[in-house]
Amino acid sequence: MKSTSIARAEWQNLVGKYGIAIVLVVLFVTAGIISPVFYRSANIFNVLQQASALGIVSIGQTLVILVGGIDLSIGSIMATSCVFAAALMRGQNHLVLPVAAFCLGIGVLAGLINGLIVTRRNAPPFIVTLGTALIFQGIRFVYTKGAPFGSIPSIVRFLGKGGIGFLPASVIIFLLLSGCFALVLRKTAYGRKIYAIGVNRRVSHLSGINVANVVLSTYVLSGLFAAFGGLVLAGYLGFGDNWAGKGYELDAIAAVVVGGTSLAGGKGGIGGTVVGVLIMTIVFNMVLLAGLPYQFQQIVKGLIIAVSVAFYSYLGKED
Repeated sequence: MKSTSIARAEWQNLVGKYGIAIVLVVLFVTAGIISPVFYRSANIFNVLQQASALGIVSIGQTLVILVGGIDLSIGSIMATSCVFAAALMRGQNHLVLPVAAFCLGIGVLAGLINGLIVTRRNAPPFIVTLGTALIFQGIRFVYTKGAPFGSIPSIVRFLGKGGIGFLPASVIIFLLLSGCFALVLRKTAYGRKIYAIGVNRRVSHLSGINVANVVLSTYVLSGLFAAFGGLVLAGYLGFGDNWAGKGYELDAIAAVVVGGTSLAGGKGGIGGTVVGVLIMTIVFNMVLLAGLPYQFQQIVKGLIIAVSVAFYSYLGKED
């Protein structure tokens, strides 16, 4: 009986470590079987481009979820950044740096609002970030009067649509940011504080960690990544769009959960999120290549989240 329990624990540990990578490989092969078009270089390049904007915002979502929070304002911040980038840059490269700084500032402001209300007023993150999403949605609609204007300059277009060799520029940015924050989480005191808070906030507080400030910082970073993701998405689209980030908040949550990060906080990491982003993007691409309506993406997305949560719960990944 004891040996059976040990064997089961070892199997769970093995699947927990490598199961997500195996799923990615199986999906990659299955996608090619469903449609050989999937393996065409143009399609792979497009899949990676689509994954990059989602991946960038998912990094911030990972940080927030690791401390036991959630951020539903990501999509709205992305769209706001996209709209202001087009309207203020007006297709001129010399305006890229100041306008990009302004757009990133919007993201930081949104994250600061979220973090301050959540930490100082102990308000539910779900409600707070949903409210922030509506506020910034209103701001961009008032500014554009419902019709976005302006254009995206070539430098930003390159970030969203260009490539260096066989890799899209946006993917290179995503991988660099992922590697950087994976190291931050695993090798720095700040990263250890994030995990500690996710496991037990009260114990973390009693251990001398300034819980409020660390949690606040994750929301600020999430807002920053959302705004940056909006700039990358603007470069990919080539124009401002009031609904550019629609659905990205749920896609980011799905990618984080699929990657093995616990919604309860304290478990998971950036590496799993990167794989989760690729899985989500490949699945969406498979749906399109199979000729199924867009609505099927929503069904698939819901199934993926439900199955992932159940799977990690079975493996003991969820408390």
